[in-house]
Amino acid sequence: MTSACRFCGSRRRESFADLGMSPLSNAFVNPENACGMEPFYPLHAFVCGACLLVQLEEFSSPDELFGEYAYLSSYSGSWLEHSRNFAERMCAQLGLTPKSKVVEVASNDGYLLQYFLKENIDVLGIEPAKNVAKIALEKGIPTRTIFFGAKTAEQLVFEGIRADLLVGNNVLAHVPDINDFVRGLKLLLAPGGLISLEFPHLLRLMEQNQFDTIYHEHFSYFSLATARAILEFHGLSVVKAEELPSHGGSLRVFARHAEESPEIDGSVDRLLGVEEDFGLKSVKTYARFMERVRETKRALLSLLIELRRSNRSIVAYGAPAKANTLLNYCGIGIDFIDFTVDKNPQKQGRLLPGVRIPVFSPERIEEIKPDYIVVLPWNLKDEIICQLQHVRRWGCKFIIPIPEARVEP
Repeated sequence: MTSACRFCGSRRRESFADLGMSPLSNAFVNPENACGMEPFYPLHAFVCGACLLVQLEEFSSPDELFGEYAYLSSYSGSWLEHSRNFAERMCAQLGLTPKSKVVEVASNDGYLLQYFLKENIDVLGIEPAKNVAKIALEKGIPTRTIFFGAKTAEQLVFEGIRADLLVGNNVLAHVPDINDFVRGLKLLLAPGGLISLEFPHLLRLMEQNQFDTIYHEHFSYFSLATARAILEFHGLSVVKAEELPSHGGSLRVFARHAEESPEIDGSVDRLLGVEEDFGLKSVKTYARFMERVRETKRALLSLLIELRRSNRSIVAYGAPAKANTLLNYCGIGIDFIDFTVDKNPQKQGRLLPGVRIPVFSPERIEEIKPDYIVVLPWNLKDEIICQLQHVRRWGCKFIIPIPEARVEP
């Protein structure tokens, strides 16, 4: 890999996780194209030897990746609850009023802004995926269908729009030009305003062996240290950091304008210390990750082979992006998993990219009554297993693939 680091420009790179060739994780295949070709790209994450940002090369344009998007945030009940709690907390802590402005970058289907709107707070969503933005607009949530960066921020500021609360949930990893994006955040944030960013925590990815969260739509993977360095470079100070259980372990960082000399909460130094103790300041720590990934692949395949040889029927639940990394890297197709199901109607009736496993509605499980269900969105396993309690009537069990393959009765 010869391209420069997307943050610091260094060409000093070390391998972090080589997951072979893989299709784009949200490029679901329509049945009429089942016999057609689809592009595969190297899925190889590297760590910058200078700034320690973990990243992928860019093989597809943002338009190709996000112009039409299959993921809808509102199909997870636990995520909606998470979002509602955040909105209530921000309204109370920041004293938001109808005169305040809340802007969310990558606002998806309005899953979060709807809760601010209910409190008569002025909101604006910025969402590049036309099909997803349309859903938000139908909910009455003002939404601009555009990619966010410095140019977009300049246009909004020209229109008199500045954000008292500027939110970016699970978008930082999706940005190919991280410097342009953070520069835009700086421009759009009102004086005295607050930025809230949530993103999967690289430490938890490594600790919990969450290699399937590596896919082409995720250009970068952040520790608190790298996120803080990028924000500080653009004149923003991280004032607080929180660990969250969402997406297998995430960080929520709050930032303000550095020139306002904001007070820094003790949580920032504490979490930086946790990362240092884990070894995230050493390139050698990153180099050791791949062997655990390989062992997880071997264990999952061994389990599925044993069950299939015993004539057990296996299906899956969910069609998240992470599943397509897992299944393609492990070479798991319909020879192991008959089908998967998903609540999202935009995925139903289509095929998973690469492995071509069909996606049905959840009712299909009741019709087939399988022996095992692989929970592909393992980060929602408790919610999903609770929803599927009825399958225990016929003795069905659950397979959780990450961090190591295991069966839950």
